[in-house]
Amino acid sequence: MIALIQRVSEAAVRVDGDVIGEIKCGLLVLLGVEKGDDEAKAKRLVERVTSYRVFGDEEGKMNLNVKQVSGQVLVISQFTLPADTTKGTRAGFSRGAHPADAERLYDYFANQCTEIIPTECGHFGADMKVSLVNDGPVTFWLQV
Repeated sequence: MIALIQRVSEAAVRVDGDVIGEIKCGLLVLLGVEKGDDEAKAKRLVERVTSYRVFGDEEGKMNLNVKQVSGQVLVISQFTLPADTTKGTRAGFSRGAHPADAERLYDYFANQCTEIIPTECGHFGADMKVSLVNDGPVTFWLQV
């Protein structure tokens, strides 16, 4: 399971022109689910995402996590993250979980986040338009 996290000052997701989720200060989480992922991996990734120190302290060092800055999380399903890009000029998608499994684990991940921190979500499988202001920019790839 992969989370590409971006520290944002704001982010939003739209489906058919309607805003379905938006946050101010926090993390945009692009979530990719791989074959073999399960609830234990999802739970571990939630712990990492919500505890990862990407926000500046009083000295400007990245020592604070999203919970410590009273931030929010916006979770977006991203089936392209597990893609195989090692050969050629077109990605292969055989590493990704079956859509039903991916949706179940995406929902589980988002629900686990909600128990820890204010969380907004995209719509699994939808054609989404995501906008963000990446603060820094700061972007990290977390994988479990």
